[in-house]
Amino acid sequence: MVSTSKIKSVDFYRKIPRDLTEATLSGAGLSIVAALSMLFLFGMELNNYLAVSTTTSVIVDRSSDGDFLRMDFNISFPSLSCEFASVDVSDVLGTNRLNVTKTIRKFSIDSNLRPTGSEFHSGEVLSHVNHDEAGEEVVEDSVSLTSRNFDTLLHQYPISVVNFYAPWCYWCNLLKPSWEKAAKQIKERYDPEMDGRVILAKVDCTQEADLCRKNHIQGYPSIRIFRQGSDLRDNAHHDHESYYGDRDTESLVKMVIGLVEPIHLEPHKLALEDKSDNASKTLKKAPSTGGCRIEGYIRVKKVPGNLMVSARSGSHSFDSTQMNMSHVVNHLSFGRKILPQTFTDLKRLSPYLGQSHDRLNGRPFINQRDLGPNVTIEHYLQIVKTEVLKSNGHAMVEEYEYTAHSSVAHSYYLPVAKFHFELSPMQVLITENSRSFSHFITNVCAIIGGVFTVAGILDSILHQTMTLMKKIELGKNF
Repeated sequence: MVSTSKIKSVDFYRKIPRDLTEATLSGAGLSIVAALSMLFLFGMELNNYLAVSTTTSVIVDRSSDGDFLRMDFNISFPSLSCEFASVDVSDVLGTNRLNVTKTIRKFSIDSNLRPTGSEFHSGEVLSHVNHDEAGEEVVEDSVSLTSRNFDTLLHQYPISVVNFYAPWCYWCNLLKPSWEKAAKQIKERYDPEMDGRVILAKVDCTQEADLCRKNHIQGYPSIRIFRQGSDLRDNAHHDHESYYGDRDTESLVKMVIGLVEPIHLEPHKLALEDKSDNASKTLKKAPSTGGCRIEGYIRVKKVPGNLMVSARSGSHSFDSTQMNMSHVVNHLSFGRKILPQTFTDLKRLSPYLGQSHDRLNGRPFINQRDLGPNVTIEHYLQIVKTEVLKSNGHAMVEEYEYTAHSSVAHSYYLPVAKFHFELSPMQVLITENSRSFSHFITNVCAIIGGVFTVAGILDSILHQTMTLMKKIELGKNF
């Protein structure tokens, strides 16, 4: 067996007998300072170990070919009627989707952006309509209305069918022959003097601009059905319907007959809600105000493209000088919806994360007519993808932030609100860094050993200095 004395010879920590050591006041002070220093540095190291650190890098976008990007929006147009508001999407790869409706909702609003009713359903507004073939000379049998006799005539007849038109309008000129023929047939069938249940009339919106604006007419021709007693006098709003069916003489006469028949001749009872099955297919509640809030989402390819909102119809004309595409962006963002709490939690990784994912929110873009007519409002959005990864490589969140620059342009054609978006080919990658526990233990040991050693050196220097001073005071020589 190896002797005990040989084993003791490899002892790194040889002990000095306690009776050979001496405790000093300076040593005690240094020991207290050293202990506090160790405790402070240990706390700092522990906080550093528990803190989350990240590495930010810029790499080429890792999205797969064919990926789609969701675009959420909520935009209010105080001067664009839901009746004709259309959302169109296009991109550089040839995608061209007109009047997207599947994921879009529309709500009528007033000039102060306040909702005025339930969701607006356009039905068959934009469907193809038939007209009479051009033929003999047109004899005008419909009654011309102006702002002076409009309200009087509407309150005189239970049913008033009014054609709001413009002489320069292509579709109005197509409608004119069948409208006048229908007016003649209805007059012969329901004599205004003897019967008095219905009248067909017309309004020239180039001569009666204020009257047409009061009734929220934005497309020509607009055929509106007014029922006696149904107009709301407050704020000059009217509760009436729009006709969206075929415009040949036979269809117009059939529509009017369907409106009149439910009304008893004596006394004239109101037919505020009476509609035949045929009429219900071609009559829709007309917008009670001239504004529209459009909300919803679309899925677009990750290539440069456009989202455009404009007035669109396959059977109406628009006066571009009267169109005002002013709007307020209530919300606009890209990618999946992220809860506010998630953004709050991600602030510990990056304080700047989420600051630009909805940059346009709440911003108004209003044309007070000081810019002139035919003004298109354009927005240029440059989108950057940001991905946050855990230390194990799993994705925590994927968000899209964008910069926005807006401008106005005068257009020869119908003005629009245009959002041009372009996705950056680069993406920001934020990776959470994990800290090794062994590295933490190593640092703690280094703190304890280092402080202990430095304190020992300081104590030795201080002790030797004090001993030397005492010898000098006693006059002893070395």
